[in-house]
Amino acid sequence: MANSPHGGVLKDLYIRDEPLKATLQAEAETLPHVVLTERQLCDLELVLNGGFSPLQGFHTQAEYTSVVTTSRLPSGALWTIPIYLDIDRAHLDTLGAVPGSRLTLRDPRDDQPLAIITISDIYTVDRTQEALQVYGTTDEAHPAVHYLRHNTRDTLVGGDVQAVNAPQHYDYVAIRRSPNEVRQLFKKLNWTRVVAFQTRNPMHRAHRELTVRAARMRHANVLIQPVVGLTKPGDIDHFTRVRVYQAIMPKYPNGMAQLSLLPLAMRMGGPREAVWHAIIRKNFGATHFIVGRDHAGPGSNSQGVDFYGPYEAQDLVLKYRDELDIEVVPFQMLTYLPDTDEYQPINEVAEGVKTLNISGTELRRRLKTGAPIPEWFSYPEVVRILREANPPRDHQGFTVFLTGLHASGKESIARALQVALNQEGGRSVSLLLGETIRQELSSELGYTKRERDINVARIGFVAAELTRSGAACIAAPIAPYDEARQQVRKQVARAGGFYLVHVATPLEACIKNDRAGVYARAIAGDIKGFTGIDDVYEAPSNADLVADVTKTSISQIVHEIILLLERDGYIGDR
Repeated sequence: MANSPHGGVLKDLYIRDEPLKATLQAEAETLPHVVLTERQLCDLELVLNGGFSPLQGFHTQAEYTSVVTTSRLPSGALWTIPIYLDIDRAHLDTLGAVPGSRLTLRDPRDDQPLAIITISDIYTVDRTQEALQVYGTTDEAHPAVHYLRHNTRDTLVGGDVQAVNAPQHYDYVAIRRSPNEVRQLFKKLNWTRVVAFQTRNPMHRAHRELTVRAARMRHANVLIQPVVGLTKPGDIDHFTRVRVYQAIMPKYPNGMAQLSLLPLAMRMGGPREAVWHAIIRKNFGATHFIVGRDHAGPGSNSQGVDFYGPYEAQDLVLKYRDELDIEVVPFQMLTYLPDTDEYQPINEVAEGVKTLNISGTELRRRLKTGAPIPEWFSYPEVVRILREANPPRDHQGFTVFLTGLHASGKESIARALQVALNQEGGRSVSLLLGETIRQELSSELGYTKRERDINVARIGFVAAELTRSGAACIAAPIAPYDEARQQVRKQVARAGGFYLVHVATPLEACIKNDRAGVYARAIAGDIKGFTGIDDVYEAPSNADLVADVTKTSISQIVHEIILLLERDGYIGDR
């Protein structure tokens, strides 16, 4: 028999509001609306399907304050993470929203109405106190604190919601199950004891061993329930991860395990989040929940120290064990013993016994460089999927971003580099010259700082997409402002390699090289805001290469760029 929901009743609002669906659908089209953020979309889906039972909406001020300060709802029920609808005050004023108003909540992906909220109250909160009390820190190296500071809107809206439509998903639909559907699955399979396992990472042999051990110890079946909502920035995308989970499911004994996806927006809140995860799994019917080492931990703070202790999450969940009414299965990290070809909890390994392990950092290095990943660590099917999603460097894309004054020689370097890379072969090569981009993508823009930044951002977007597709991209705009260049670096680096080349040819040489006479017109005052004359050029402080065509030949500069690419494995055989 499945576990009882948190609070005793599963709050499936789709079932509750089904008799009113036609009326609510019609009303939703007449009401002022709010387009949800990605986090709000995840939260709303779990409110509507009962995953967040006993919640029936977004926290009111009293609920928010109680959760933040006491880890409980005003009713006394345990709840550790605040669930709120944040909206800009100016937008609320435009909507005429006041307590008692009703707003339609729309899906940001297709604009479909998902729910109607009846506003109970509108309030503001102290973000610093939320960060300290919920996450234990104000350090913005913590993803949730960074989100609070930079992504959360200034005003919160509380109130219950009514279900209009479920969010439409097009990926892995067969294994996206609501709490009611998971409970029905348990009933169909005659599962009465179920160990739930949460993950936001690919699974390997150690994870399979851990979950099988848990099932064996508790005489239970296993629900693998990975998060496919928001996870930690930089995590492997959920498409790749789900392919991995599907590949690993046949490794379980027949009938032992089932896979079901969870559209949760994680906060990486460590101990408090572990309790929250246990509550959610209880709502899905699990009777047991695995809490591993550093559960939902975000890693290290800005001083290089872990935000939470390795077993702090286990301790807090165990503290509330009786109240949660779900049995916690705490696990130490497993390590591989090559002499006996088995995995053991690290605290059970005798002193002197040889052990092997591959950290997440080391795994990412091996994927990037194409280094071997041993079968004792992961299954060949899993490694193949990960390699497809993370090809070695010589199959990844990269961008070489040349910046410098007009007529500094960056265009000549870019064209010569294009020839060299085409000669190298192995990937397509795209050239984004400043004037070409101005004509083809930014013809409506002028030369104010804002417009220059928009132009550079567009180049960054195109460069990132080319890089993501495995191409070589050479961009050569003036790009005079450091902040805009840094944004491009961040954007492209998420997709592949990025190299900033500062073509630091002196202004006097640039003027001399300017056969079109543009500098002369700027000096005469005929052109205003010209970089290097009456507008600043902020020289990069973190360029990967600094070149001056008055001191170094074009061919030598290109050769030095090629050496950078070879050093990092993007070109050449290794």
